[in-house]
Amino acid sequence: MTSCLLFLLFFFFFFPSVSIMATAEPAGCKIRITEKGLQMLKFETQRFVEEELSNISMPEMKGSEGRFQYTITDVKIMELNLTHAELSFLPDVGLLFDVQNSSITLSFHRKILYWFFYDTGNINASADGVTINTALNLTRDDEGRLKINSITCDAMIAKMRAKFSGTLGRVYEFLARFLTSGMRFLLNQRICPTLNHAALVHVNSLLETIPVRTEVDQFIGIDYSLLSDPVVTSRSLDMNFRGMFFDLANQNVSLVNYAVDPVIREYDRMVYLALSEFFFDSGLFSYYQAGIFQMHIINEKMPKDLEMLLRTTYLGTIMMLNPALVDAPISLQLAVNSPPKTTIKTSGATVIMTAIVKVMVLPAGQPPVQLSSMTMETKFNAKVSMKEKRLAVHTDLRRYTHARTHAHTHTHTHTNDKRIIECRCNICCCLM
Repeated sequence: MTSCLLFLLFFFFFFPSVSIMATAEPAGCKIRITEKGLQMLKFETQRFVEEELSNISMPEMKGSEGRFQYTITDVKIMELNLTHAELSFLPDVGLLFDVQNSSITLSFHRKILYWFFYDTGNINASADGVTINTALNLTRDDEGRLKINSITCDAMIAKMRAKFSGTLGRVYEFLARFLTSGMRFLLNQRICPTLNHAALVHVNSLLETIPVRTEVDQFIGIDYSLLSDPVVTSRSLDMNFRGMFFDLANQNVSLVNYAVDPVIREYDRMVYLALSEFFFDSGLFSYYQAGIFQMHIINEKMPKDLEMLLRTTYLGTIMMLNPALVDAPISLQLAVNSPPKTTIKTSGATVIMTAIVKVMVLPAGQPPVQLSSMTMETKFNAKVSMKEKRLAVHTDLRRYTHARTHAHTHTHTHTNDKRIIECRCNICCCLM
């Protein structure tokens, strides 16, 4: 039971968020986003572009044509129809957002003076054949965060049509071509600067708020900074994280990463997550450094069946030591004496840990008396799977070995009893 509890502690830190990709230093965590996964981002990207373009501000337009004098104000984008939009990978660069053959509906207010006639009204215009080609160059900043390093943008509106309303609406139809040409020119000039500002300022400002080192609980934290720029191919975006846990009390003490770099070979699913042995080992090492893998089971913490088992097992030892200790409280002390080690194979993960288990009696007003000391080596097999938003962990305690030492004070001798016990302890749990 105690070993199973330690195993659950091991998996408690599996679920924190992660970030992006490595070069010389092996990655503790790797994420791959495929073309299928990119389609989910497409709709968010499209909505973001529509929101930014909807907020385009246009300057007031004044001019004259013959005896006509006009002023155009209050330009508003009423609707964007970006139905032909695609988000794709741009090898060695980042992402490409491409809009073809789309449309924009605008509304603006006119003031026109012709001789002694003065007229005002609204103009509804539509821009057709809208093309926007935007390439985002993704890099890693000095802190290890994802960053949009630069953006290349090219926008073009093929044609624009306007429809006048008001008393002299039909009379001014001949002005439509003149006004829409100027409006199309100004709108062309506004699209790319708006998207540049949105990406380089708004999005990067948001990315800068994401910490690359954060606390997991009161004992350990995690470093999930980028080790290098994302690697982009025509089929995927690969990102490597450091994926290293650390003891909050000794943040400069960390485990050296000698693990094999995780490898992802598939492209069928939307997102792939690969974790190296270092990811798990650094977490176990950090919890070990924080002193978490120690237990002292005594009094009300001691289950009745466990207490009965211990008293029955060590009754002879107690009688040989001192019969007066029969009714004294009994305790079980467990301490992992070295950082647990993880091994990952295609069949699953294996965790090996060794611990010192001591059985003590606690006579009132006297020092504790040790009945037995065991060095226990435990091997867990584990299979991890994702179900919706839950991390499902199936553990299988296959084997543990213990070397037991009985203490007999009256003879001052020790007997060693080495045993190998084969067992199966299946646990299936779900962690949020």
